[in-house]
Amino acid sequence: MELRQLEYFQMASRLKNITRAARKLRVSQPNITVAIKKLETELGVQLFDRSQKQLTLTPEGAVFLKRIEIALRNIDDAILEVNDYKQLQKGTIKIGIPPMMGAYLFPKVFSGFRRLHPKLDVLLYEEGSLTIREKLESDELDFGIIIVPDAAPNLNVLKMIRKQLMVCVAEDSPLAAKDAIKPKDIAGADLIMMKEGSYLREVVQSKLSALKITPRTVLESGQIVTIKGLVAHKVGIAFLLDFICDDTLGLKAVPFSEPIYVDIGLAWKKDRYVSKAAQAFVDFCKQPL
Repeated sequence: MELRQLEYFQMASRLKNITRAARKLRVSQPNITVAIKKLETELGVQLFDRSQKQLTLTPEGAVFLKRIEIALRNIDDAILEVNDYKQLQKGTIKIGIPPMMGAYLFPKVFSGFRRLHPKLDVLLYEEGSLTIREKLESDELDFGIIIVPDAAPNLNVLKMIRKQLMVCVAEDSPLAAKDAIKPKDIAGADLIMMKEGSYLREVVQSKLSALKITPRTVLESGQIVTIKGLVAHKVGIAFLLDFICDDTLGLKAVPFSEPIYVDIGLAWKKDRYVSKAAQAFVDFCKQPL
């Protein structure tokens, strides 16, 4: 059964005349006649009563017409909707963002993309970088804006920006007076850490281990505002990216004596179908921030 046969049958039923149906569809009359006869043979029923001057549906034909009109209407709607997606009039993008990016980096990305594509829906999910990577690989997210890992064989990664890891301290802390922080300066410090699931936490732990220092972790939080407030009240120090500490009242961001940098980028699963909406987001993120 072919879509063309259904369209010929529908038009002949509406106009009650094969000649007029052929003229309307701009095909030859024999084409419609042959197509309808093949359809009747395949169904094993007669769709038209041809004993009268006017083409009339049989009871079986009337039932069939009712069903195929719904089917053809659904096909037309599907084509229109696909065209909307193709022309970026519709589409949904699911993006995972760590709390650190959500508050300080993503608003700029989102607002710029939204201006270009106001009809696309962007759904945001705040998670740690490690959790986002897991959800990308299980197809729960389309994209993640994450701290780029050293190795991610299952992900495509578009690096967007490089940032420096800083020691975030209270502005009246003795450490705030230093131009750079050496390992010995923070060996005995109280540390406020990001919660498990944060790739930045893994980076910090790896760097501290390499420097052979073990500050005491006194608190953990997944909220950047909470961490900054605790630091400002001298509960401890924190390791945060430079753009998070900049121009924050009560805080001072001091670099390590041997600077530590991390790349932030857009990640998505390899070998996954990329919709037009998703590709538009990738293209937008290629622009400099």
